[in-house]
Amino acid sequence: DFVVHQVLPFQSVSAEPFTYASDLYIALAQPGASSCAILKWDYVERKLRDFDRIPAHSAVHCKPIVAQDQLYVVVAQLFGGSYIYRWDTAVDKFIKIQDIDSQKTRKPNDIEAFQIEGDWYFVIADSSKAGSTSLYRLNQNGFYSHQALHAWHRDTDVEYVENDGKPRLIISSSSQAPVIYQWNRGQKQFTPQGEVGEMLDVQMVKHFKVKRDQFLCLSRYIGDSKVVRWEGQRFIELQTLPSRGSMVMQPFLVEQRQYLALGSDFSFTHVYLWEEEKQKFVKFQELSVQAPRAFRYVPAADVQLLLAPSFKANTLVYRHVVVDLSL
Repeated sequence: DFVVHQVLPFQSVSAEPFTYASDLYIALAQPGASSCAILKWDYVERKLRDFDRIPAHSAVHCKPIVAQDQLYVVVAQLFGGSYIYRWDTAVDKFIKIQDIDSQKTRKPNDIEAFQIEGDWYFVIADSSKAGSTSLYRLNQNGFYSHQALHAWHRDTDVEYVENDGKPRLIISSSSQAPVIYQWNRGQKQFTPQGEVGEMLDVQMVKHFKVKRDQFLCLSRYIGDSKVVRWEGQRFIELQTLPSRGSMVMQPFLVEQRQYLALGSDFSFTHVYLWEEEKQKFVKFQELSVQAPRAFRYVPAADVQLLLAPSFKANTLVYRHVVVDLSL
């Protein structure tokens, strides 16, 4: 069961857990409060507490990256440009270290960070008609523009997937089916590899793995969302889920249980549980979250949390509990 563990009295649109100096933190983008809130997990009280705030006029995503013992936060804003901050241990605060090219990134929507062959990268999906989804690479002095991907398509989401040792990006957009890019080791760049089926107007792409099989969850705001099995160049459709008003569809694993949270702006959030024999998700629980924009599973020592940022109401923190029905 998922039960409410803590109510955070603010609206937010993204939640990103990270571990830094052995402590657990969460970065939340709060466009209404014009900030990126950094919360710290209190292991004694078992609660999230305020730690710091980064000013962010219209934040849509705050992405923490811990690389070479340094903590960076990429702050993507709808207006006024996007920036990168670094935690300065000498003064114990976040220092702005660089701007992100506003000609390339005009209307950011999502950020993914990952490592390939020891190098750190992040990619920003850009939802403006005139912008392009851009890849940045970390060197000694900061993050530098590495590659422009998929220009002029109003991209909504980007997902990093490693399959059979091959790094890939899947980019969803308002104007075409999600596209797949595969990493070329020789060129040290991503090259186009194909599309995901016939699915148009996909809001978000997320992946999960069961044993050796890779699956994709494709969420849509209008129409049905889908779960497909990825078989090399082919995608086998397994399940469609009604999802009117859905901005987020997030698979997550709690111990051996594979869940899927499907949010909605018009009704309850539905949590599904994966049944291996049927190769599909079955309804598990309804959660009352207003206008959810992300779901993020966070293991915090002996407590398993599910964060649910809300665009219109309080951000909710659920706890995963085992209910004894034998009594």
